[in-house]
Amino acid sequence: MSEKLVKKVLTIPEANQILQKLNVEKADQIQKRTLDYTTKFAKATPEAAKKMKKELETECGLTEEEAVEVINVMPKSMEELRTFTSGWRKLLPTETLEKTLKILRPKS
Repeated sequence: MSEKLVKKVLTIPEANQILQKLNVEKADQIQKRTLDYTTKFAKATPEAAKKMKKELETECGLTEEEAVEVINVMPKSMEELRTFTSGWRKLLPTETLEKTLKILRPKS
């Protein structure tokens, strides 16, 4: 019987949540390094990242990959955000970029 693998795009916080379930004593070097990286660079909780991803896809029309890229970096300014969108081969209107930044702002 063959195993079926499913490829899934994850944000850094979502990957960290999965890696937190590993037994660190039994984890290999790549898993330990990835856990260390995701712990240091996760900029939101897994729940907040999932919510932001859904909002970016539905309200801003971003693909899942684009939403994950933006969430992993969490740009704070329009200039930073335009740097990412310029590589996507599509021009996003300023209103969409403003909405994207609003979704990424931490809610207090």
